[in-house]
Amino acid sequence: MLQGLFIPSAISLVVPLALMSLTSEVNGSGQKTPDVLASEQMAPRGQLIFGVGIVALVSVPIFKAATGLPPYMGILLGLGVLWILTDAIHYGDSGRQKLKVPQALSRIDTQGILFFLGILLSVSSLEAAGILRELANYLDAHIPNVELIASVIGIVSAFIDNVPLVAATMGMYDLTSFPQDSEFWQLVAFCAGTGGSMLIIGSAAGVAFMGMEKVDFLWYLRKVSGFAFAGYTAGIVSYLATHNLHVSLPSVFAQLPFLSGS
Repeated sequence: MLQGLFIPSAISLVVPLALMSLTSEVNGSGQKTPDVLASEQMAPRGQLIFGVGIVALVSVPIFKAATGLPPYMGILLGLGVLWILTDAIHYGDSGRQKLKVPQALSRIDTQGILFFLGILLSVSSLEAAGILRELANYLDAHIPNVELIASVIGIVSAFIDNVPLVAATMGMYDLTSFPQDSEFWQLVAFCAGTGGSMLIIGSAAGVAFMGMEKVDFLWYLRKVSGFAFAGYTAGIVSYLATHNLHVSLPSVFAQLPFLSGS
């Protein structure tokens, strides 16, 4: 599955970045970046912690492919490594307690976690009541094209967070209708993941970005949504093209653990 989505995902990233780099506003605002970075003081061993954190996140698919354990086990393993590392680096310094993992965990957005919990419970209730199955039958009757259904799901994810949307889709279609790693599920994974970037409210990361950087919804709509939609469209087109033309990754890249695992 990862092999089939690698090229579309790369294109959906490159296209908006290339378009944004051509705008004068982006080029002009980038001149102040060195001054801003120079004013920021990194915590002791900050680069090491950052590097270990990135490696821990990237290693989750490798961990799953190598051990067969659920991905959250890999996340917890990476968190444990960071916990031990930060405790060892800042041991005995009371002024650096805020740089340790327990302090970071104390700042977790509990309201966001409860929000997702409530959404998932609501989706399960709709599935148990059979409403999601009726919605799936309605979509099949009025939109018989699988690619179009997945594309619509991606557009809807710009308004509704992609996590509950994918959970609802899993309740609408079971593995008997679409087997695991079929074209439909690959497109749903791609469309729901990238479609949420078309609006800032379409993902939890976007909502967090609004709160941290005080970004306005209309500003994002004017400045970013068009580029995100271009990348979304280019990714879908590239996915359909690669599958219709049977284009695949070179064997050297296809054998990488995080691409060969399903």
